[in-house]
Amino acid sequence: MAGGKRLTDQFIRECRTRLLEMKTEILNRTRSLTREYEARDRGGSDEGDMTMEILAENDFLSTQGRLKARLIEIDHALSRIEKGLYGICEETDEPIEIERLRALPWTRLSIEGAEIRESLERRFARI
Repeated sequence: MAGGKRLTDQFIRECRTRLLEMKTEILNRTRSLTREYEARDRGGSDEGDMTMEILAENDFLSTQGRLKARLIEIDHALSRIEKGLYGICEETDEPIEIERLRALPWTRLSIEGAEIRESLERRFARI
C-alpha cells in the first residue's frame, strides 16, 4: 500500500464485514422506502396534488437509484475480495491507500487513479 504497506488479511476481513453490514443496511432502507412510497396517500387529482405526486415519485426513484448504485459498488468490492483483487486501483493497477479504503471500502480507485479518471472526464466533457 502507500509507503509500502500491504493489506493484511485482518484488514480485508474487517472491510468485508463492513461492506456486508452496509449492504444489509441499504437493502433494509430500500425495502423501507418502498413500503413508505407504496403506502402513502395518493391525494386528489387537482394540479397541485399531481405535482406533489410527481415530485414524490421523482424523489423515490432518485433515492432508489443512488442506493442501487452504492449496492452495485459494494457487490463489486465483495467480488474483488473473493478474487483476491481488493485494494488494487482499476486505473493504475497500484495499491489503494489504506486510509482511502477505510473511508470508502467499496472504492475501485486510488487517489492518483481518481485524479486521472477525473482529468479524463473533464477533458472529454469539453469535447
